[in-house]
Formats: sequence, structure tokens, C-alpha cells
Amino acid sequence: MKRRVYQRRRSSQRGVAALEFVLVFPFLMMVLFGIIDVSLMLCDKAVITNAAGEAARQGVVLRVPPANAALIQNAALTYMQNGLVAGGAAATPTVTVSPSGTCASAGSGNPLTVTISYAYQGIVLGSWLSVLTGPITVTATATKNCE
Repeated sequence: MKRRVYQRRRSSQRGVAALEFVLVFPFLMMVLFGIIDVSLMLCDKAVITNAAGEAARQGVVLRVPPANAALIQNAALTYMQNGLVAGGAAATPTVTVSPSGTCASAGSGNPLTVTISYAYQGIVLGSWLSVLTGPITVTATATKNCE
């Protein structure tokens, strides 16, 4: 008699554990995919930051003829071409150069600033989250003094 009661309790405990797993599993998957999405967004942030620094360096290096805004923007876009993680349709980053001319027009010792903005789409949760909160914009700025 005692054996049947023990077996019944043990089998019902298995059912409780399975039910708890079914209830907790979706939340665990959301946390896992959230960690993956945030990691990919931080990877994109690193790529954009490096691209802004590289484009600013391209603009301040002394050369004849001096680099204009279009050449600086192309340097940033070329750097980011294969480095960004795109979920779904890839958004083209926006590159802004300030001052809009070259370092020759800004004068020696004056700063040249390159700002890059990118709308992160996300792979899994980022796309769902952007529906609720709007697009997630990742921005990086690099400033270097003209030579």
C-alpha cells in the first residue's frame, strides 16, 4: 500500500516539473534572444565607432588635393560595408561631416567631426521591439584636429 502512494507522488511530481518547464521556457528563450540581439547591436556600435574614427583620420591627413566631404563619407561607408549585422532589410548608415568642406577650408588645428547614425533592425527581438518603441538608432562620433 505504501509503495503505491509513493509511486503516485513521484509520478505527479514529474508532471509538475514538466509543467513548470513549459511555463518558464518561453521567458528563458526571450532572455537568450535578447542577449543575442544586444550583443549584435553592440557589435554594430563598435563597427560604426571604428568607421567614424577611420573616416575622420582620412579627412585630417595632409594630402594633395585635400579630402572633401564625399571622399570622407565614402571612406566610412566602405569601412562599414561588410561589418554591420543586418536583420531583414539593411538600412544604409547616414554619415555627416562637419565642417562640410575640407580641412583646408577649416584651417589647421580646427576639428573635423564625423558622425554616423544607423537604424538597427535586430535579428529576433529587435525587430519586435522596434515595432513597439520605434527604430533603435545607433550613433557614433569621431573628432580629430586638422593638420
